Amino acid sequence: MNSGRLSGRVALVTGAGSGIGRAISQALARDGATVVVSDLDLDLAKQVSNILAGSFPIQLDVTSMESAKQAVSRIERELGPIDVLVNNAGVSTMAPIWDLTEKEWDFNFDVNAKGVFIVTQAVLPGMMERKRGAIVNTASMAGKKGVPLLAHYAASKWACIGFTKSCAVEVGPYGIRVNCVCPGYVATSMQERELIWEAEARGMSVENVTAEYISKTPLGRMQVPEDVARVVAYLASDDAEFLTGAAIDITGGAHLT
Repeated sequence: MNSGRLSGRVALVTGAGSGIGRAISQALARDGATVVVSDLDLDLAKQVSNILAGSFPIQLDVTSMESAKQAVSRIERELGPIDVLVNNAGVSTMAPIWDLTEKEWDFNFDVNAKGVFIVTQAVLPGMMERKRGAIVNTASMAGKKGVPLLAHYAASKWACIGFTKSCAVEVGPYGIRVNCVCPGYVATSMQERELIWEAEARGMSVENVTAEYISKTPLGRMQVPEDVARVVAYLASDDAEFLTGAAIDITGGAHLT
């Protein structure tokens, strides 16, 4: 059902080809937004766009300033001003700190932290000129607590939260709101890989690791991407017009701050 609360607005979603990004794109489209489905993998972006009326697929490498600027320029030329940016693109790997490689560290930070900065910086000039806009970043529960085997990933998500709060302070006077969401144990393809990695590292079965995750979640189930998407759609809308600088836990109670 289309609530219409985002009608007439253009929304750019990064990492939208699967998982949480796909669900966010669907939620924004249901609320009436014209959604730009962006992903490093253009084929994945096209697959999502094909099921969303009025959406547009685009290839975007969030680690490249040039790619971000070209994408933003094309979107604003062909569709109009970007009203909503969702920095959702994210990656993860797993390793104990003593085995963690510099390549893994850089990979996580390049996408999860620098990527948020790059695309935000590309979109901000237009939003600042128009004195309006909503930015939502996908952080993580891991950005608020210590997580074994994910020190590099957690550090990148702490950086995402810090950037969100600092950006909110700087651009608030321009009428731009910046928030982030902090999902917990989300059932996605990335989570499936992490379950396998963690099970191997801890000498457990995937089923036992999953059961452990659920046991840590007071609401008693694994999270699904739609749980995150609904909150993102709210933050993108005028329903959240006085909410900025927030890092919202969407964890079913697995993490409480």
